Amino acid sequence: MGKSQKKRSMRRHNPMRVPDSHLPKGLESAESSSTKKEAIMPIIQKMESPDGAERKWACVAVSNLIQNDPSTRRLLQGKNVVGSLITRLSDSEEEVWIEAAGALRNLCIDGGYDICAEMYNKNILAPLTAFVPKISTALSQFLESPKTAPENAQKVVYEFADNVITILWCLSETSNKALSAINQINLIPFLMSFLASRDKLPISTVTAAAQSLYVLTDDNQAAIDEVRSNAAYNSCLLEIVRSDELAQNGKGKDVSKDRFAMLKVLCCGITGNVSPPPPHSAASTLDVNKDFVLPLLQPVISSVSLDEAAQQVQELVTRQENDPPEIEKLSLKNTPKSDHKSPTQLDLERLEDRLRTVQLALEILTGTCATLPDPVIDTANDDNDDDDELEDENTDMDDDTNEDDMALDDAVPPPTNAKSSSVALLPALVQPLLALIRPTSLSFPPPSSPSAHPPTTSALSAIHISAFECLNNIFLSLSTSPSAELAANEDAGRAVWAEIWASLSKVGLDIARGQERKQEIWEIAVGVLWGIGNIWKGKLVPNEEQVQILINICDSSTDAQVRVKCIGTLECLAQHPDSIDANRVIASYLLSVLPTATAPSTKGTEPTIQALSALIDIYSDERLPYDVNFRNGKFNERLMESVDGVRKAVRAIDRRKERDLKLRGEEVRDNLVAFIKYRRGLRF
Repeated sequence: MGKSQKKRSMRRHNPMRVPDSHLPKGLESAESSSTKKEAIMPIIQKMESPDGAERKWACVAVSNLIQNDPSTRRLLQGKNVVGSLITRLSDSEEEVWIEAAGALRNLCIDGGYDICAEMYNKNILAPLTAFVPKISTALSQFLESPKTAPENAQKVVYEFADNVITILWCLSETSNKALSAINQINLIPFLMSFLASRDKLPISTVTAAAQSLYVLTDDNQAAIDEVRSNAAYNSCLLEIVRSDELAQNGKGKDVSKDRFAMLKVLCCGITGNVSPPPPHSAASTLDVNKDFVLPLLQPVISSVSLDEAAQQVQELVTRQENDPPEIEKLSLKNTPKSDHKSPTQLDLERLEDRLRTVQLALEILTGTCATLPDPVIDTANDDNDDDDELEDENTDMDDDTNEDDMALDDAVPPPTNAKSSSVALLPALVQPLLALIRPTSLSFPPPSSPSAHPPTTSALSAIHISAFECLNNIFLSLSTSPSAELAANEDAGRAVWAEIWASLSKVGLDIARGQERKQEIWEIAVGVLWGIGNIWKGKLVPNEEQVQILINICDSSTDAQVRVKCIGTLECLAQHPDSIDANRVIASYLLSVLPTATAPSTKGTEPTIQALSALIDIYSDERLPYDVNFRNGKFNERLMESVDGVRKAVRAIDRRKERDLKLRGEEVRDNLVAFIKYRRGLRF
């Protein structure tokens, strides 16, 4: 049972802010689906114009054209707009390279990994690296002598810094190669300087710096060590997390509550990334999770109603339809700025920011819950050679076996001590998370009716997935640190189980092109169901439709871990004492997973091991009502037929590559032999 870790794929720019997986591949399809294809060639031509005004116009036009328009973005990509914009970063005219940076930033956020990878491969880091010291110098001058430059000039520098930082943030998530290159730029002092001067700078620029720091300190030891070793950095982060509001002076006067909430959440995430704090620092005596993460993030994930947000977006989109499109305003005489937005667009962005803050909080909580107790596997006696370990494989099946020595119940490993009360976690986190997994009208629009606002759809689906991942970690932690009080609360277990399935029924199983995130939800959800099933094993009444869905997912998935989770969940359902028919259906399916002496399992080695473990666990007590299925179905004979195939499968596991699986396989193999003997020795 694996926990969901923080994943780079869950960041803002990937999944794409404006998803395009529903579109057919290729330039021809992009051209046929773009409503702005006539504007493409003039833009590409003017990008190379000797006239600086035309080059600036072209950069601005790119930003305006790609807004919520994946097909036009693809068409521009096909015309090498990325290469052209990178060239413009070295333009002789300041206004051109400023607008080029804005266009590249928007492409990063809207386009995801593919565009970021293209930028990296086309050496965007060279001009970006040169910009960092220039921005630092300008920033120092403005902070030391604000009157030395007009406010307009300061605004330009701050917006440019925002664009450069955001591009670096997106690139750092593209690949380990890009991250390593960015580590060489020495960005940490640069980024921390924005946080240190947060009360004198625009909140958007400070937040961009915090977002970049959050990404750079995520499982990146070089950045973690640099932040952790600097007491001033730690104090600064601590101050932001603890503060109730940003100083209302200077650039802080226009700070919105939502923007500041995002900044606090990001700093909370950075603090978690670099924990534990260095000795003798202000935070060294604090428990980061207990004192910061949970108290700050619990209110954040409860702060928004997704249904209300979706309704507000629908209303704003309807209002926006009356606004003239930006492309019609484009002209050399009246060039709009790349950051020009109508009041309706700003309202939509504020809503999206609020949703992205919730998503970020969920991502951090998922990482926090991943640090809760894991099962401990005893590997003290694993150093024997394979030949020695398999000496007992030729044991005569008729030998006497002491049933008291049998390890029959190996479904849930021995628990460790929980750091927090497991019961207390339920009301604090689970209920808000259950609200966040429920799809809205904008979460998964059908391909025949594209989203009214793709960025909101992307944010909503990301929230659903992050909430499921967080639930997965919570219930896994609870199941590996059993609480008698929790297990006894059967009504709570059934209620949570019903809530999960109610949300999944709204997600649906009709997964068309462009709806791949539905598939992702189902694959995470089976882990949640397994965790719940383990806590309330034997207390959940199996539903025929739900059982069949789990079987279908197990059959259709090519991911061994998904299959294991499905089998684990089915095992828990099969142990409801009075559900004899459901038990028979599940057991028959689990038996079908097993190999024979001549044919390996079609489901793979790890699912096979899980199915065997499940069958042993289900039928370890012959006094249960459903045991009649084992006897009448002659399951023991089928298990005997699988022994040779199981031995072959376990022998084939490479200890050097899959050590834990090898140990698990050997344990289950031995349990199978002992279990068959035990069952054969029973007299009814």
